[in-house]
Amino acid sequence: MGRLDDKVAVITGGASGIGEGTVRRFTEEGARVVIADIQDAKGETLADALGGTAVFQHTDVSNEDDVRRAIQRAVDEYGQLDCMFNNAGLGGENLPIDEVPMDAYDDLMGVLLRGVFVGMKQAAAVMKIQGSGTIISTASVAGLRTGYGPHVYSAAKAAVIHLTRTVAMELGESGIRVNCICPGGIATPIFKPFFGDVGDAAAVEMIKPLLAGLQPIQRSGLPEDIANAALWLASDDSSFVNGHALVVDGGLIGGRGWTEMAQRLGALPQGPAGGGG
Repeated sequence: MGRLDDKVAVITGGASGIGEGTVRRFTEEGARVVIADIQDAKGETLADALGGTAVFQHTDVSNEDDVRRAIQRAVDEYGQLDCMFNNAGLGGENLPIDEVPMDAYDDLMGVLLRGVFVGMKQAAAVMKIQGSGTIISTASVAGLRTGYGPHVYSAAKAAVIHLTRTVAMELGESGIRVNCICPGGIATPIFKPFFGDVGDAAAVEMIKPLLAGLQPIQRSGLPEDIANAALWLASDDSSFVNGHALVVDGGLIGGRGWTEMAQRLGALPQGPAGGGG
């Protein structure tokens, strides 16, 4: 018996990275999934591999009609919508504020914030009629702390976290839970632009050792880590969780690591023993 038996989900950005990992995890647990993405070949291949448990729907999340069609596909194919996972994303360039092109700003906000807003809006229209459902969005530790992402990316993710809270206060009254996940350093193809002309799989393997030492848990985060968090939020196990930003980062934003702190303190001049604070 799966934790998502008889549940139906739409997962945006579902053809690769965190989205693909979540599609696979959800179907393993009994869900039927609409893979919503702009990567047609990857999405179709994934849907074919999963058989009758998933279908692909071309979806640009910045286009409200596309998102509406993805949700309608879930209702038409499977009869309902139990989970909307607003996961589609991109990183953008890490530029000084005075060098950020406005078209790049618009593109990023279109996916990272407008896409989440539209996903919430369109899912709510269906879920309010049902009187049930859960909406999950991918935010980031960059929305909680500075220094973990470019300006626009970080601002959009901070907005997603607060939008999650405000919408949770409304939709909770209709039996709909709204939460988000704040990943830390997760090895996905989003890092591909840093490595030039390499494939997705190669980029993932190249970023893993660079992410491994960032947090107390000495490995890079994996799509499966976020998929498991999304599984919990989508399942009845989290039925009393609403308006929450779930941090999944291996301890990244907890503060300076213990070893680094000890080294820094050890390098300080040593005063008399027993000194007061």
